[in-house]
Amino acid sequence: MRNKRLIIALLAAITFGLIAAVSVKQYLLSAQAFNRVNEVVVAKVEIPVGSRIIPEQLVIAQFPADVTPEGAISRIDENLIGRVVVTAISPRDPITESKLAPVGSLGGLSSVIPEGYRAMTVKVDDVVGVSGFIMPGTLVDIVVVIQPPKGSANEEMISKIVLQNIKVLANGQNIDKPKNDREVERSVRAVTLQVTPEQAEKLALASSEGKLQLVMRNSVDQADEQTSGANKRSLLNGERAMIVPEPGVGTSAAPKAAPTSPRRIAPRPVVKETTTAPKATQPPQAPRPTIEVIKGGKKEIQDFPS
Repeated sequence: MRNKRLIIALLAAITFGLIAAVSVKQYLLSAQAFNRVNEVVVAKVEIPVGSRIIPEQLVIAQFPADVTPEGAISRIDENLIGRVVVTAISPRDPITESKLAPVGSLGGLSSVIPEGYRAMTVKVDDVVGVSGFIMPGTLVDIVVVIQPPKGSANEEMISKIVLQNIKVLANGQNIDKPKNDREVERSVRAVTLQVTPEQAEKLALASSEGKLQLVMRNSVDQADEQTSGANKRSLLNGERAMIVPEPGVGTSAAPKAAPTSPRRIAPRPVVKETTTAPKATQPPQAPRPTIEVIKGGKKEIQDFPS
């Protein structure tokens, strides 16, 4: 009996010892992982898009292992120096592979063109270019005002959206957004757009046969809109008032028409002309004579009989 109790006590001690050892090991591993840091290359200064990286723009910083960005570069070597930046990098931002063009890419605009796309430049003015608000990265629709071909059902001038959700790569010679409003060029005469080869063919024909207009759209709203175009007949049909949405609110619902209320015309009051005989005026009655009677400390006024 005594040996049995001793064996049970030894087994319990061994079990609790193993549990304690495993717990301590897990705690040490988690603490080590929490305190572990990785060396990551970050930008010392702002690196503009399309430029090549030089050593003076970089510095090594330490990041905790659990927050190290994916694709981060840990060393400043010949594999990093000279790479082209495809997106603007702010100071203290980590350098990752997703922000760099492939090895061997040329600098400038060609490095920011995705595979399968082309860069095409069109002439604009202050009005067509939305008064200088067309910046690199803006999404636009392209409207063309053109004369339909002869023999078509309608030969009037028509305006039609021919391309949608087109990204602006550059305005003038700028391929990066300006730092402040003073650097915005109000006299931009050309805008470079990111298009597919098929879209480039349509854009070339539209720019040579008609007049182009750029329509800015919200970067969140990338839905496809199908319209029938507008001509003189549809222009003169008028348009219903639309409810103005809140700025910057993304919604997939179509604009709602404002509720219409019938105009009510108040009826004119009908004035009936009636001829009434003037009433005869009666002469005012003469006041009746009164007498003042004093009884003790009271004073009364009584009518004197006529």
